[in-house]
Amino acid sequence: MTDDRPWLGIYQELGIPQSVPTPDATLYEMLASATGLWPNQPVCYYLGRRFNYAELLTEVDVTAASLTAMGIKAGDSVLMSLPNVPSVVIGFYALNKIGARAVMTHPLSSGPELQHYIAMTGARTVVTMDMFYPVFRDLADEAGLERLIIARFSDYLSKPMKLGFAVTKGRKIPSVPTSDPRVIMWKDFLRLGAGKAGSILTGRRVGRLDAVGDQAYRRPIEPDQTAAILFSGGTTDLPKGIELSSANFNALAVAMKPITGLQPNDSILAILPAFHGFGLGLCIHLPACFGAYFILVPEFSTKTYIANLLKYEPAFIAGVPTLYQALMSDPKFAKVRFDKLKAAYSGGDMLSADLKGRFDEVLKAQGGSTELIEGYGSTECVTACVVSPRSHYRDDSMGIPIPGVDVVVVDPDSGELKEHGQAGEICMTGPTLMHGYLADADATAHTLRRHDDGRLWLHTGDIGRMDDQGYLYFMGRIKRIIKVSGVSVYPMQVEQVLESHPLVSRACVIGLPDEYQMSSLKAFVTLVDGQEGSEDIRAQLVAYCKRHLIKWAVPRLIEFRASLPTTRVGKIAYTELEQEERDKAAARG
Repeated sequence: MTDDRPWLGIYQELGIPQSVPTPDATLYEMLASATGLWPNQPVCYYLGRRFNYAELLTEVDVTAASLTAMGIKAGDSVLMSLPNVPSVVIGFYALNKIGARAVMTHPLSSGPELQHYIAMTGARTVVTMDMFYPVFRDLADEAGLERLIIARFSDYLSKPMKLGFAVTKGRKIPSVPTSDPRVIMWKDFLRLGAGKAGSILTGRRVGRLDAVGDQAYRRPIEPDQTAAILFSGGTTDLPKGIELSSANFNALAVAMKPITGLQPNDSILAILPAFHGFGLGLCIHLPACFGAYFILVPEFSTKTYIANLLKYEPAFIAGVPTLYQALMSDPKFAKVRFDKLKAAYSGGDMLSADLKGRFDEVLKAQGGSTELIEGYGSTECVTACVVSPRSHYRDDSMGIPIPGVDVVVVDPDSGELKEHGQAGEICMTGPTLMHGYLADADATAHTLRRHDDGRLWLHTGDIGRMDDQGYLYFMGRIKRIIKVSGVSVYPMQVEQVLESHPLVSRACVIGLPDEYQMSSLKAFVTLVDGQEGSEDIRAQLVAYCKRHLIKWAVPRLIEFRASLPTTRVGKIAYTELEQEERDKAAARG
């Protein structure tokens, strides 16, 4: 490999450091350090409830004491299945304080997916919401679950908000039975640690910051040990567990600070989910390290999002392209002012030039002086590893590598370095690089490879090119992944679910362009014994998918075929089906 890093010229122009030392700190210690500097400044807003740094750290300390009282210790895994509520943030840092692993999962994951996550991680304790209790109740025995810590949306609401929630949405959520011996409600759970944890200045140094923490605190794990497991995937039947450390998250935070220009008291609207690296690493941990604050949005609707924009006027917003498309479709969005907006970021899916152009026009018309900026990354490096500096966006580009991260483009077969402008596989290395895939040495060895320079590189499976100034351009995916509303959907998983239905012989799933979701799924199905399809069978298959898959993975269209095209080696030729759909679209104009 080469040490050719043309983006350093842009760093020099903007005063951005080539690299930023990763603090010798765990996730909890970074939050504690920030509390020592900004104890009374806000760190989180949740449906009108304000937490300052000292209040949040106290909640974390009490939660950590409660976890310890339940017998959870360093090295244990605890599955977190929560939307963006305070419990997910508090639980994440509390688990890190005691050295346990936070297993971050989508709260709408199907039963089979959850069983897979539990079996992979060995989790015996789950933290989830009351509305999801039936899912975990039904799989508890088979999965070997011992404890279900149940939170509610109302746990951290003010009294007026709590009352309002109770008479609207709250009354629709069935009560969790107290007769289940596994269940403990969040408020009762916190009583286990009440009076057993306190926060004081200790004089300990974390980087350049004074730390705050429990007087009896002793670091249970080192910053480079696995702290969290997030899930992503390739073309396998279920997502892989990605092992990430405190150092990975902290390296991302200190690298993104100079790129974004984040300052104390800046705000980030955190609608991206905490189970995803984008939401957890950039929208929550980054501001919590540097005296800024995040605004938790527990569920997405354009009404709620616009209300938060009007109320808080955040300095930063981030989202997937679907979000920005939905905002512009709401007439009330025209009331939002962007005079205080420093940057708007898009990730998780391809941002079309048309959507970017239209959103940039809206930003300008409503007082903004920035533009919608696209980034690039993967959960295997927490989230973003490439982003455009503010005011230095280049058309169609993902941006330049963040400080401390190196990116190269190589020949997918030989691994030889490509010249500037030539297409190849995108590879990255740096301090945000994952430890590997949990319990999958083969997949880890395939994805993390040591190059001739002696460094370990992440082979992304994506095709791109880099220009002579270091700007990266995404061109396509080697991996067969479909992004639906920014959520990764793995066609093989959907196909296996369809083929497990007694009426289905073979299935193939492809992605179609979708104006709202960016992509939607279409399934091509052959039935057993040459049966012909019908609307009744189609409805059965959709209902079956809804029971076994996350909602974004449920096909929107199902077409029955007598046979499916195959390659010479007998594999279904999904590319032929994709070309058929492109031809149909072209014929329709």
